[in-house]
Amino acid sequence: MDNRKRKKKKRKKQSNGIYKAIAAVVGVSMVALIALIAVYLISNLDIGVKKVPGTISEVRLLPSYEAVVTPSEWASLEEFVPTEINQSVKIMMIGDMLMHLNVTQSGFKDDGTKNYDHLFQRILPDIQEADIRIVNEEIVFAGEDMGFSGYPLFNTAEEVGDAEAAAGFNVILHATNHTMDKWKQGLMNTINFWKKYPDIHVLGVNETKEQQETITVFEKNGMKIALLNYTYGLNGLQMPDDMPFAVNLIDADLMDRNIKKAHEVADFVVVLIHWGNEYQLYASNDQKYWCNWFLERDVDLIIGAHPHVIQPIEWYTDPKDGDEMLVYYSLGNYVTGTRAARAGVYEQAVGGLAKVELTRNSKGKVVISKYGVEPLVANIGRPGYGNIYTCPLSEYTDEERRNTILAGNDPTFTIENCEKLCEKVWGDLYNAGEKETIITREY
Repeated sequence: MDNRKRKKKKRKKQSNGIYKAIAAVVGVSMVALIALIAVYLISNLDIGVKKVPGTISEVRLLPSYEAVVTPSEWASLEEFVPTEINQSVKIMMIGDMLMHLNVTQSGFKDDGTKNYDHLFQRILPDIQEADIRIVNEEIVFAGEDMGFSGYPLFNTAEEVGDAEAAAGFNVILHATNHTMDKWKQGLMNTINFWKKYPDIHVLGVNETKEQQETITVFEKNGMKIALLNYTYGLNGLQMPDDMPFAVNLIDADLMDRNIKKAHEVADFVVVLIHWGNEYQLYASNDQKYWCNWFLERDVDLIIGAHPHVIQPIEWYTDPKDGDEMLVYYSLGNYVTGTRAARAGVYEQAVGGLAKVELTRNSKGKVVISKYGVEPLVANIGRPGYGNIYTCPLSEYTDEERRNTILAGNDPTFTIENCEKLCEKVWGDLYNAGEKETIITREY
C-alpha cells in the first residue's frame, strides 16, 4: 500500500514538472511573439524614418524635405544657380593730363587752398568699376617754388596728384616728353611726392638702375598683369648725368629685356606708351613699326598717348602663331586748357577712356574678353574754380558747351561734330549718343 502511494505521488510530481516546463516554453514564446509584433508595428509607423530600398541603412528625413518639389519648380530654381564663375581683371585708362596754366588755376579756391577733385568727378563710376586704373601724367609736380607753368615747360600743383589718388587711380604713367621739363629737381620732387601713396604704382621714372629693370606686376583672381611704360623722347632735354636711367625711353634693348622678364613673371603683358605725331588722327608709320615689333615679342595690349587727339583702335595678328594684340594708338587728351582761336581745335578736347576686361580661357591663357572706349570731352570753361573739367560725351549738354571759351574761339565746336569725330576715328566702336560700345570676344 505504501509502495503504491509512493509511486502515485512520484508520477504526479513528474507531471507537474512537465506542465511547468511547457508553461515556461509557452510563456517565452508568447513574449517573443509579442516583441516581434511590436517591432513590426513600430517599423511601419510614420515617425520620420525612411528605409532606403536595397540597403539596411535608414535615413532620418528633416521636416523641410517632406514637401514634394515638382520638376517645373526645380527648373525655375536652376535659373539662379551659377554653373560657372568667370573671374576677370578690368583695366581702364585715360589720356593726357595736359595741365595748361588755366587748368592749374581752375583748382585755386578763394581761401588760398587748391583742390582738383572736379577734374574727375564725372568719371568716378568708370574709375571705381575697374581694377587697374591708369592715368597718363603729362606733367611734373616740381613744387610751387619753381612756379606753376603750362606749355612748353609744364609744372602743376601737387594737389592734382592728391585728386588722382582720391579718385582711385592706382597706376601713374610718368614716361612722357615733359618728364624733364623742370630738370632733375622737378623729376625728384615728383618721384618723392608719390612716395606718400605707397599703394600707387608710378611707372616710367626711376631712382635707380635696379628700379628700371624691375617689372611692375598687378595680380588679381589668379592673373598676373605686367605693366611697362615708355616715351619716345624728352623734347630735347637730357636726363641727369648721374641718372641715365631716370626715364624709360623707347629703346629696343631696354624694352626687349623688360618684355622677356615680364613674360617670366606675368600671364599678360601691357605696354603703355607715349608716341605718335601730334594732332594726327591716324597712326604714324613709326607707331605701326613698333606695333609689329611688340607683336613679335608677344605683347598682349598697347595703350598709347601723346598726339593730343584720338586715334583708331586695332587688332594685330601674328601670322606665325595667330597670337593677337590689341592697340589703342592714342586716347587723346583727358584734360586740356587749349583755346586757340581757329576752326578744328575742338578735336583736342575730345578724348577716350579705354576699357579692357581680361579673363582666363579654357586653355588657361589670359585673354581679352571685352574691350571698348568711352568718348570724353574736356569742358574748357571760363576763369573760376572748377570751371574746367571732363565728362562723358554722352552726358555733355549744349548749355555746358556754350559757356566755354572754346565755343567762342572755334565755330566748329559742336556736340554733333564731336560725335562725328568719334565715328570717323573709332568706327564700329562708337555709336552716337551712347556712353560706350563694348565688344565681347569668344574664345
